[in-house]
Amino acid sequence: MTEHASTGGSPEALLTAHLDCSTGVAGDMLLGALLDAGASLDKVNRAIASLGIPGLSISARADRRGGLACTRVDVAMPSVPDRERHLGDVQELLDRAEELSPAAAHFAHHTFSLLADAEATVHGTSREKVHFHEVGAFDALADVVGCAAALDDLGLLAEDVKVTCTALEAGTGHVRGAHGVLPVPVPAVLEIARVFGLPLAGGALPGECTTPTGAALVAALARPGDPPAMQITAGGYGGGTRELQDRPNVTRVMIGRSPQAPASGHDTVIVLESMVDDMDPRLWPGTLEALRAAGAWDCWITQVTGRGGRPGQLVTALCRAGNRAAVSGALFAHTCTLGVRWWSAERELMPRSMTRVELGPADNRQSVRVKIGGSGAERTVQPEFVDVASAAAALGRPQRAINEWAVRAYWDEFRASALEASPRDGTAHDRN
Repeated sequence: MTEHASTGGSPEALLTAHLDCSTGVAGDMLLGALLDAGASLDKVNRAIASLGIPGLSISARADRRGGLACTRVDVAMPSVPDRERHLGDVQELLDRAEELSPAAAHFAHHTFSLLADAEATVHGTSREKVHFHEVGAFDALADVVGCAAALDDLGLLAEDVKVTCTALEAGTGHVRGAHGVLPVPVPAVLEIARVFGLPLAGGALPGECTTPTGAALVAALARPGDPPAMQITAGGYGGGTRELQDRPNVTRVMIGRSPQAPASGHDTVIVLESMVDDMDPRLWPGTLEALRAAGAWDCWITQVTGRGGRPGQLVTALCRAGNRAAVSGALFAHTCTLGVRWWSAERELMPRSMTRVELGPADNRQSVRVKIGGSGAERTVQPEFVDVASAAAALGRPQRAINEWAVRAYWDEFRASALEASPRDGTAHDRN
């Protein structure tokens, strides 16, 4: 294999997105908005087909809601009858979806885990025993896997991407489901909103406007907030099934680039921690995942000796002040703890930036983002591991080799750029 590599010489603006759910959100509406914004329908259908359910696919068509052009998603259902599924059944399907990248597979798994946790809480059972009804059906599988593939295609699953969302319009009235007639918003939507700090709006629109699948997708992807300053590069509208009297029934996505703020100097973080000594250790990976989804920048567990000499775990999370309630809520929801300590801490930040290298032959180039800390020859260089994993799978190479290759490619291009920028006196300018 001939190895090619290239990198931009200056840090790139940060990819940013905002979800407008002011008339609600469902899985098909979000998927329609992502396709309308430019995600590949072919990639989405390849990901759905790799679930191994013959006949399951989606189509997208141009439509209008409230006079506004949008994309509507229709799910082609298999001829075989659907059935109830447990979380393990859904996870087995996702594990064999070879067309999902590691980031997309993680997102799909995470979304269904959020749904399982919410359903388990409202029905008073465990996530493993939850019967997925509507949210485990063929159309929900297509919506979640389709959104995972579309988000990945648009680059919105990268670790440094910031996604914000409006309040979710819940609607009013009642809806009939597998458990009979339920009030709107249904209990699973309320639970997801509670755990992840998603604001709900209600009373303006009739019927169910935000579904459990829609709420879980938003919780797995976005944080509440106004759209940041950004240069818009794409936008999309996903239409709902109903026409509303006074407004378009759409979910809207805005995608753009935000200037990369200097990440140096001091800032303040919130540190949360709790000691747990009575929890099944198999639950910790999902707990750490839930803390990150709730807004923790980082989280970890440390082995400690607890009360009575019992082995325990000290779980610690870092977040911004605005996410403290959501991260605390996730700790209470996913562990056995009865209390969470928190305090503010100051931290020193090294100047950092982001660029890309491209690896692989001309007909199979793979893009890997590289984080740069500091400046000059003493800088640190670290490839984004989710990109490393994706490139390794695409190129058939070990992840370790791809990681080393990306670092080497960055330094090769950096030295070449520095030489090109050198003035006559022989000193080199730092392009990054």
